[in-house]
Amino acid sequence: MPDLHTMAAPPWLTLIGVGEEGLDGLTGAVRSLIAQADYVFGGARHLALVAPLPQGQCTAWPTPFSAGVQQVLALRGRSVVVLASGDPFFYGVGGVFARSLDAHEMICLPAPSSVALACARLGWAQEQCQVVSVCGRPMERVRPFLQPRSKLLVLSANAQTPHELAQWLVLLGLGQVQCCVMEALGGRNERCRHFIAQDGPPADVGALNLLALELPANVAAQCLPQCSGLPDSCFEHDGQLTRQEIRAVTLSALAPRGGEILWDIGGGAGSVSIEWMLSAPGCRAITIESAPERVARIARNALALGVPDLQVVHARAPDGLVGLETPDAIFVGGGGSRTGVLEQAWAALRPGGRIVVNAVVVETEMRLVQAMQEWGGRMVRFSVARLDGVGSFHAFRPAMTVTQWVAEKPASQ
Repeated sequence: MPDLHTMAAPPWLTLIGVGEEGLDGLTGAVRSLIAQADYVFGGARHLALVAPLPQGQCTAWPTPFSAGVQQVLALRGRSVVVLASGDPFFYGVGGVFARSLDAHEMICLPAPSSVALACARLGWAQEQCQVVSVCGRPMERVRPFLQPRSKLLVLSANAQTPHELAQWLVLLGLGQVQCCVMEALGGRNERCRHFIAQDGPPADVGALNLLALELPANVAAQCLPQCSGLPDSCFEHDGQLTRQEIRAVTLSALAPRGGEILWDIGGGAGSVSIEWMLSAPGCRAITIESAPERVARIARNALALGVPDLQVVHARAPDGLVGLETPDAIFVGGGGSRTGVLEQAWAALRPGGRIVVNAVVVETEMRLVQAMQEWGGRMVRFSVARLDGVGSFHAFRPAMTVTQWVAEKPASQ
């Protein structure tokens, strides 16, 4: 964090949050900053809200938006104001500029965010709500946040979002979810209208809206469990699937932590990668799979279970591992006996990272013994038997035994 007391140059970029009330919501000091700026950037709507004030050059954001960001950065050292909705650092331009500028180069003067206003209208505590944006993102990103008794605020992409979301909730069996579509919060045209998902929202929803969802307690069967080992029925697969019981202990051995990256070599149905991404905030995964039909299936599973950002690489290890982002953990569910796979995986693994390899054939088990002799770790064998019918009787039918090698790369390597 920079020491603001020792900075020689004053900030050149000012991010100003503008509410639906426009000029009426701006203090005199903020109005002066807009009036005195050499350049003012913002959406056409924001520029219209402050139209009487700017004396400098006004520029509406171009398409693509990134081109406008570059225009602002090219003016470094000049007096520049960027107008944004509500709080610029809440799903806004603040985070975009923070990736390119030091904190001392800009100041931010936020207005209340749409989420703050929505919670105030609903009587919800902000810290007890989950917020998900579907602006330019698939609707399915909402799926992991749908939990019994949860309160959820969805930032809409457009006027169709409430209709699409309500229809999707019905398909999930959540037609009884209480919804509220909220428009133009803080402005003269503010509207907050309640409905049940199966009934759909009002027909005349405006483009600028967000949707509040409140789930009842009796919807557990329609919600994803928040633990490793989802039922096998959650995944579309062709038989190549790390089964529920083995998947649960595999995720435990991989030990995901927030923001970490997993390599899933031999993705199959993508189940381990998907559960890795569901396990902790910011977890990412790269799945390497050589069969094209499975690549497509992994993508479908990831979308359906709310992690559409899963990266799927259509390639065969070890060649397909070259150039991938450094992993914090690696799972090998297929191809562990192939020459060079474990060597390249171990070399790529971040120091302190974990590798987990599951084997069902003797050839891979033999390779795991060699790996443990070279790199250490531990080996465990799992046997699972499931109750099945035998004529008019029942018996436990054993699945193939799984041998698992787990190792942690020393931090010094």
